[in-house]
Amino acid sequence: MIEQYFLSGGALANVIDGYTARQPQIDMAKAINNVIASKGNLIVEAETGTGKTFAYLIPALVNDKTTIISTGSKNLQEQLFNRDLPFIIDALNSKAKTALLKGRNNYLCTERLTRLSRETQYQNQAILSDYVKVKGWSNITISGDMSSVPGLKDDAEILPLVTSTNDNCLGRDCPDYEDCFLVKARRKALEADIVVVNHHLYFADLNVKDSGFGRLLPDAEVIVFDEAHQIPDIASEYFGKSLSSKLIQALCKDVQYLGRTDLKDTIQVTKAANGLANATQDLRLSFSMETGRGNWRHLINQQAVMKTVTRFQDQLDFIYEVLKLALGRTELVDQCFDRVVEIKAIFQQIMAVNNTGESYWYECTKRNFTLNITPLNIAERFSAEQEKVKSAWVFTSATLAVDNCFSHYRQQMGLVNATELILASPFDFQNQAMLCVPRNIPEPNDPNIARILVEKLSPVIIANKGRCFFLCTSHYMIRQVAALLQQQLSMPIFVQGQDNKQVLLDQFIEHGNALLIGTYSFWEGIDVRGQTLSCVIIDKLPFASPDDPLLQARIEDCQRKGEDPFAQLQIPKAVINLKQGVGRLIRDVKDTGCVIICDTRIVSRGYGGTFINSLPDMPRTRDLNSVLSFIKKTNN
Repeated sequence: MIEQYFLSGGALANVIDGYTARQPQIDMAKAINNVIASKGNLIVEAETGTGKTFAYLIPALVNDKTTIISTGSKNLQEQLFNRDLPFIIDALNSKAKTALLKGRNNYLCTERLTRLSRETQYQNQAILSDYVKVKGWSNITISGDMSSVPGLKDDAEILPLVTSTNDNCLGRDCPDYEDCFLVKARRKALEADIVVVNHHLYFADLNVKDSGFGRLLPDAEVIVFDEAHQIPDIASEYFGKSLSSKLIQALCKDVQYLGRTDLKDTIQVTKAANGLANATQDLRLSFSMETGRGNWRHLINQQAVMKTVTRFQDQLDFIYEVLKLALGRTELVDQCFDRVVEIKAIFQQIMAVNNTGESYWYECTKRNFTLNITPLNIAERFSAEQEKVKSAWVFTSATLAVDNCFSHYRQQMGLVNATELILASPFDFQNQAMLCVPRNIPEPNDPNIARILVEKLSPVIIANKGRCFFLCTSHYMIRQVAALLQQQLSMPIFVQGQDNKQVLLDQFIEHGNALLIGTYSFWEGIDVRGQTLSCVIIDKLPFASPDDPLLQARIEDCQRKGEDPFAQLQIPKAVINLKQGVGRLIRDVKDTGCVIICDTRIVSRGYGGTFINSLPDMPRTRDLNSVLSFIKKTNN
């Protein structure tokens, strides 16, 4: 009986002071225990505070099953491995072997570090400064995990120079192969009973297995997806194809290195590398946008773009021919040639834009671009992957159901036969929270919406003494709201883009009376407990941008099938996003606070009920004075 571990006198009660059994946690553990026995599918919506981590760890360990736990973020991955898993193993006195495995770009590549040491005269001051940090750390590290380098930023320019990718890794031909940190981590994972990964790595492993070139993860009897609401989008990414300018520029740098070393007797090598690098930059400029997404099918109809595409293809052909003549001289030469062959093949697929069932789209940052082919539906492919391994599959998150129903998620994932469970919230939302949709607010497309929101909500933010997230659905809205609030409020205000996400969050918590204005980065994966965060303002219902090329393709596909894309695609996705944003507020049984959704469509449109019914059951009001009264009451 799995419930014995969760009851008074059980394993958890013996190691947790003041332990109280939670029925939702017991119900989830029983359901997981049953699905392990039947090797079926289980979908569980479990809100924060349910204790879902222990609810899936204990059945996996008690049943002595090889288990893969996949999370939506590195933070949760590390929390699971470093805190929750050791705690439960000690509580159960288990002998299970565990492993943490990240993607290859998280591990130091000693071969590339050595190569960089020979090239320091070509690097800028920032890279040289970080090189000293990495070099010193490399002599003492055991794991090779780059996140443990003291003082190294997450976006440090040196990172791609001292880590590897699938394309530039020398594999077994590498002189450092036996001492490779990534190889060691993968070996440990293959031998472990419990492996903790993230969703990106899990689907990367599926691609490796499908290619016939081995595997990254063991064959598991139990597979648990935590934060499973992210799976459809991440799976779409890995079931498709992409080509990034970063990958091409990295190739060019390696070929330039060959031109200075192993192939310095071949003049054409440097010329070919420089030519491809310049053609890639020209292709980026032809997109005529600073940042954003667009439809690749439409873009290549423009004559100016096709001109740069033709030049890019010519340079690809040139570097292919140059490296082909040098094949066999060194391992790096052969590997660079293989990368060119792969880039040519992917680009050929990206240019075959008449294929149906897929979206062809591009995304630009300030300096780079990515070209993508994404399947419009992953259900068939994911079902096929499930058929390959007879395992128990658990999909859990705080936000999976839409209007208390899993039909949208089941359809996305192709989960025809699945046990479903929606667990009661452990929080008393009737007393802990309030939801307000203010009166007299114009619709979101009103040009004065930012000014009106600031006028109406400034008194609430002041009364709450800051301690507020203002969550926006666009960077434009962030800039508008931030500029106005900075003029009116004297409290600390932190705005997304001023610094990296973790620094802003740390500063927000440290001040204790601050306002943080952010977009989707702060809608999920943020856990601020206590009264430091007691007000969440959401500017509007988080519908995906109608200009998003992937959404447009899915809408067209839905219409061809005679279905309603707004009801079947756009509303469910927006509901899940809204539940994530609202979920930032109440994180503990002692938390109190208010949620203010500044979009009257939630009460004026017929579909608004779907959003309301999907949120926690809390008192609702249209009157901001009621919110002020609630703040006064709960702050005393």
